[in-house]
Amino acid sequence: MDLSGVRAMSDKSFVALSLGWGVQSFTLAAMVALGELPPVDVAIHADTTHEMSGTYAHAKKYTPWLEGLGVKVATVYKADTIDANRLDHIPAFTPGSGLYSNFGMIRRQCTNHWKIQPMRRWIQANRNGRPVTQWLGISTDEAPRMKPANVKYIINRWPLIELRISRWDCIRWLDSHGLDVPPKSSCVFCPYHDQSTWRELKLEGGDDWRKAVEADRHIRNARTKKGDLFVHPARIPLEDVDLRNMEDRGQLRLWDEECSGICGV
Repeated sequence: MDLSGVRAMSDKSFVALSLGWGVQSFTLAAMVALGELPPVDVAIHADTTHEMSGTYAHAKKYTPWLEGLGVKVATVYKADTIDANRLDHIPAFTPGSGLYSNFGMIRRQCTNHWKIQPMRRWIQANRNGRPVTQWLGISTDEAPRMKPANVKYIINRWPLIELRISRWDCIRWLDSHGLDVPPKSSCVFCPYHDQSTWRELKLEGGDDWRKAVEADRHIRNARTKKGDLFVHPARIPLEDVDLRNMEDRGQLRLWDEECSGICGV
């Protein structure tokens, strides 16, 4: 694994690793902790306060581990922003555009208000005038998500892309080093959840599902009195959405979800 390019471009800048506690960003932080990537000045977690319980459990376990190996972890909160508790910052669905369509959603502002702004305020207060290199945990299978920073003092870097590491490579790396693979990082009520994620939340029936239902109810009239905002693309109250899969509805599986080569591919 050639790290020379990653090291060279980070030597003179303030290096901040964006730590969302998902698979890719945790892999980056762990690689730094174990010396497989060069040191960073800080790993910043922008806590929306709405993350999945599994994410918080993983962060609680591994924050001391990272810091014990020299990776400073700073947690910043959306409560530091104006209108932090407004759920209409999320890209909720509005009616009239058809089931599971990408149209009929309000503009997403949550990432900016709840993550980018708090992180940048912390960076500005601690960089001491140095230019900033921000490491983002985007892997090769997510390359379209790569975007430059929209401020001049920050240069975004994607070490996993540069090292040609996929999400699956991250999982294998974590396994090979005896580290837990974290769950996918997202807010419990994120409108971008797929059907299987919503189904799993409901089946678990814990605090995450309860919070998602409460958020869906809360957002209903967040912008108008018409009750036209929803977190699920079915555009009905979340607790009323049919989240059963085909097997739940009585359709038998053809085989036990294990390919035996019968397709000839």
